[in-house]
Amino acid sequence: MNIDPTSSKYVIKASIRANGVVNKSDVVGAVFGQTEGLLGDELDLRDLQKSGRMGRVEVDIRSDKGKSTGEIVISSSMDQVETSVFAAALETVERVGPCKATVKVTSLDDSRATKREVIIERARSLLISLIKDSRSAGSNITDTVRQVLQTEEIVRYKGKLPAGPNVESSDAVIVVEGRGDVLNLLRHGIKNSVAVEGTNVPKEVVGLSKERTVTAFVDGDRGGEMIIQELLQVAEIDFIARAPDNTEVEHLTHKQIMKSLRDKVTAELFMEQNKWARPGSNSKASAKKPPAKGGKAKAAKKPAKEAKAAAPASEAKPEPAVASPHFLEQLDQLDGSKNARLLMGEELADEVLIVGLPEILESHKNNGVDTLIMDGVITPHLVDLAPKAGIKTIVAKGKAVLPREPIGLSLFTRDDLA
Repeated sequence: MNIDPTSSKYVIKASIRANGVVNKSDVVGAVFGQTEGLLGDELDLRDLQKSGRMGRVEVDIRSDKGKSTGEIVISSSMDQVETSVFAAALETVERVGPCKATVKVTSLDDSRATKREVIIERARSLLISLIKDSRSAGSNITDTVRQVLQTEEIVRYKGKLPAGPNVESSDAVIVVEGRGDVLNLLRHGIKNSVAVEGTNVPKEVVGLSKERTVTAFVDGDRGGEMIIQELLQVAEIDFIARAPDNTEVEHLTHKQIMKSLRDKVTAELFMEQNKWARPGSNSKASAKKPPAKGGKAKAAKKPAKEAKAAAPASEAKPEPAVASPHFLEQLDQLDGSKNARLLMGEELADEVLIVGLPEILESHKNNGVDTLIMDGVITPHLVDLAPKAGIKTIVAKGKAVLPREPIGLSLFTRDDLA
């Protein structure tokens, strides 16, 4: 049976038992025949069905061992009194075909309760859909406004290159590949970037590199490597930062951007790590060149002069520090932490992040700290700051190319201690 609760007000349900084998048509005929004229013309079942006030007589009947049982369901659009009267009239059915039968009304249900459940469920789904649409509309509005703001913040450096608004005034500039990279950095609060827009580095960027501290921040792919090579050939790049492998700067999250910039390396160290030579440098070639005629005599004289000139300095030069096994132990403990430790002898005085080390060294004025051990690379800037803080020994994972050997400062790398 398939009763649609939305087409009526009430549903009459009754059970039927017959002492014999009967079928659906027998039961329907018995209901019509034995209620006809019983309740008067106003409640005649045929007339009620024609006017739509009563629904079809639905019967589900089963026979077993010579007996039949089943259920009768009739929907009603009449009022409560009329429906109750008709339901009671159903129980007057005593025979179905040739068999004696008993009909008992089991329930009289208000189908509007079911309608209310349908309404509540539908209203719930409509409300959820409305809330989702409202939220997405709100987020779309904020995203649109944010994009407009970012687009407004982008300027044209020298009237040509996409850049952040602080490029003109900032002492440090980040050089990226394209406009999308500038937009992404702006989205995360970095406003001092400028785009080269291709491997052909513009003269504006070349000029900028001669005046400011420049960090090249490129994609972690072959294209990014090509731009680094081009920049190193034509511009004076100080630091190099790269996005993670096979990732573009314009798709990086805030955390990835900050980590990439924090892990930047000097241009010299980057070239050393990648076994590149500084373009235009002939130091390796001149080292391998055979001496010209008479070169031996000149070479012989030069060390003698240098020895005399260096003699006073060497006398004033303090004895170099001896590598202690304690250094390697401390370096192993720092491995992977990106931290630095300040020691007084062999006692730990402080442990700080490498990114904040320059400020720490500038504030430490000969307070007994004499050794710096760090999970990083010794840079020229660090070598300049260390003696001012009383540091006499620096131990690190690696060492960048230094313009000169420091005086009064001992430098050790992991390779030196191994």
